[in-house]
Amino acid sequence: MRKMLLALALAPIVAHAQQGLFETKSMTPETALTAARAALESCRKAGYQVSVAVSDRAGLPQVLLRDRFAGAHTIRIAIDKAWTAASFRLATSVIAKETLPGTPMNGLRNQPRVVAVGGGQPIEASGSLLGAIGVSGAPGGEADDACAAAGIKAIAEAIEF
Repeated sequence: MRKMLLALALAPIVAHAQQGLFETKSMTPETALTAARAALESCRKAGYQVSVAVSDRAGLPQVLLRDRFAGAHTIRIAIDKAWTAASFRLATSVIAKETLPGTPMNGLRNQPRVVAVGGGQPIEASGSLLGAIGVSGAPGGEADDACAAAGIKAIAEAIEF
């Protein structure tokens, strides 16, 4: 009886392992644009000029918006915040805390493209990573995070499955 229960429990794992393909969900460019616009608008209402990047699950940019007076540096930082959040599947504010000097993960801060400051957040639905959003230009990571969260909130219904 015990062997039969074990076999039944493992059957889905074995069947899944034998599949040669898997499916992923992706955001449409229109959905990514909606998130970017909402984040940009949130920052504007707060008086901030920012750049917003929305990436796919691999961290590749789908949308980039730069407000009129956002600094030139904000473009690359927003893209890299989105890349970092997608790559690690963590908010960049969490990465900032986990990589402080003296922590075991501190070396990550020295890696190319890793941005350890708030403003990058993964975009997930039903446990699946769909992409990430990065905001740069507000005064500090917390303000960037608030705008990124507004972008995700704007697409929450559209990405649920």
